[in-house]
Order: sequence, then C-alpha cells, then structure tokens
Amino acid sequence: MHRETSRPRPGWQQIVADQGLVFGSPSVGVNGTQRPYWDESAHYVFEMDEILSLEADVELLHSMCLEAVDTVVTTERYRDFGIAEWLWPAIAESWKRRDPHVYGRFDLRYDGSGPAKMLEYNADTPTSLLEASVIQWNWKTDVFPEDDQWNSIHEKLVERWRDLGNLLPNNELHFTWSEGDTTGEDHLTVAYLQETAAEGGMDTVGLSIEDIGWDTLLKRFVDLAESPMNTVVKLYPWEWVVEEQFGRHAVETLPGTLWVEPLWKMLLSNKALLAVLWEMHPGHPNLLPAFLGDPGFLTEYVRKPLLGREGANITIVAPGYETETGGVYGREGHVYQLFDPLPEFDGYRPVLGAWVVDDAAAGLGIRESVGLVTDDGASFVPHRIVES
Repeated sequence: MHRETSRPRPGWQQIVADQGLVFGSPSVGVNGTQRPYWDESAHYVFEMDEILSLEADVELLHSMCLEAVDTVVTTERYRDFGIAEWLWPAIAESWKRRDPHVYGRFDLRYDGSGPAKMLEYNADTPTSLLEASVIQWNWKTDVFPEDDQWNSIHEKLVERWRDLGNLLPNNELHFTWSEGDTTGEDHLTVAYLQETAAEGGMDTVGLSIEDIGWDTLLKRFVDLAESPMNTVVKLYPWEWVVEEQFGRHAVETLPGTLWVEPLWKMLLSNKALLAVLWEMHPGHPNLLPAFLGDPGFLTEYVRKPLLGREGANITIVAPGYETETGGVYGREGHVYQLFDPLPEFDGYRPVLGAWVVDDAAAGLGIRESVGLVTDDGASFVPHRIVES
C-alpha cells in the first residue's frame, strides 16, 4: 500500500457531476490549503494480496458483529448501549425474524504492514457510497484501464435488491432522506440506492422522511399519494427515528411496515459494539482493545461517544497527540478504544471504508484527512490494484 499523485482528468468537475456527485464542500489540505471533496490528484495503490487479506478480514469482522448482536439480544444487554427499555423487545423480535438488511461500511486502520484494525461499523446509515461504487470506478477506467479495483458494490447492491424481492411484503420500496441535511449528501446517497433497487427490479418511490404520513384510522404509514408504505429504506439513524413523534409507530407496526436498515442494526451502529467485540474476542488481531465507561487498562486511548457521527466529540489521550473535537454527542455514554494513530502518507491520514453488501465484502472507499480524526473535512480519494 502506498500513495501516488496523478494529474486530474481535464474537466473532472463536470465528469463527476454528470455521474451524480453533485455535493461536496471543500476539504482541508496540508498547511490549511483547500482541496476538493473528491480529490483525484492523489490515490492509493494496493497489491492484490493486500486486498484479498482485507476482504477476508472484513467478512470475518462482519460475522463477529452478527455474533455480537445475537449475544446482546440473548443476554438483554441493551442498557450498555444506552437504548431505552421500551425498545428491547422490538429489537429482539427484529433480530429473531432476521428483518432484512442491505449494506454497511467498516472504518478500518490499515497501513499495509499488518492486519486491518476495526475502528467502527457504520451499519445503519453509511454514506460515501456513490463515490466508492461509481465515481472511483469510472476514474480508474479512464486513467488506469489496465489496473483493477476492489469494487463490486454496484453489482452486489443490484443483486441484493433482487434477492430481497422474496423477503419483502411487496415489490414497492419507499426511499427516504431528511430535508434537515443541507449538504445534499443524504439525498444523493438515497437516490443512488433507489437507482440500484430499480435496476434490481423493484418499484421505487422517493420522498423526504418529513413527508411520511400516518393514517390514524388504518394505523399505517402512507406516502404523499396516501398509498401504504410497506417497506421504507431510510437514511436516518434509528436513534433519531425513535425520538421522533412517529418513532413509536415505526417500532410498533413492525413487521407490517419493514424498515431498511432494520431495527436490530441499532446494535451494530452503536460504538458499545466495540467493547462487546473485545470482550468476546480478546486479543483478536483485527480488533483494538475497547472498554465501556472507563479506559480499563488503557493509558493511551480514544474516547468516543456511543452515537457520535462525523468525528464529533472525540477525545484522544496520548502524549503528543492530545485532541478534542466539539459536537453534541456524549450524553448517551462513551467507549474507550486503544489509540492507534492512523498511518501518515504525504502528510495525510487515510481511513479505509470497507463496504459490506448483504453479508459479503463488496469494495473499498478511502477518506483522508490532515488530522487524527476523520471528520466532515476529509476528502475522498480513489484507489487501484496493481499486479504484484
């Protein structure tokens, strides 16, 4: 694994916009310089054996996470996740029914010299999907047509929607995003997911989550045409859904209205999962030691809020690396994870976003930042695989 620079394609801004990437505020480069969110002036190069190793690590981590969900449900360990008690039976039923899921993204620390280390699992509302699946593939095809890329995300998504046709109430899916996201990233991600579902043979309807209605007489969710919503694909975190006025309806009408991602993924998108995994698999090469509520034996650690997003409210305690970010999270509790600084390449620190579709590893997206915390100031950079 190494980082290379290359000349951006002439007119690259219009190229990526035509392919759907119409959001992305400027990011921060070395020495405070401005750089675009999609930055093809640099990319990462891997050999195939590295990718095969990463793929195996991701599928193992995913299976370990599913095992952890089963353990939490069996032992009713929801309190460690800060989950309200009224939700416990519904989460258990959602898991026991195996309410269908589609995708997720692991964030990994990797530098090419050892096993990938899990930082967290974005299993409920992962973004940077279009960039990883379509935009960087077209970049590779244009610039390095002879090379390969770890990227079967699009094909696996289409295949997953086809498979879900037999598991859902009917062939119609409602895709929702929140108008509260002013960046447009959520809407873009949902629109792309909707496109893959349509390609998979599903009938799709798009609307904002704020436009979902509740039929008080028939006690069901309806869209703007007053049609029943039997399956809703959301890009709105479950911990926010359950706090909304319609949250109890969403939980209590399961599985009459199915939600994708399912309710049981509340356990995978919560960073308490990191501590549970370490308890179940102490010393595992793909895990970093993690503890709930206090640092345990750790003297250098990262304190993460259980429900934090975009690098908010992160505290790093380590000599010479002390860092603290702002935000609105933390009241729900914290997990303490061993501090293992992201590797540095040319002044930038990459986080590998490894995608899972259904239960299979599907591809790789990379975001890099100047600082130790990957936040909304990070850029997305592509990758390629060369023959070893």
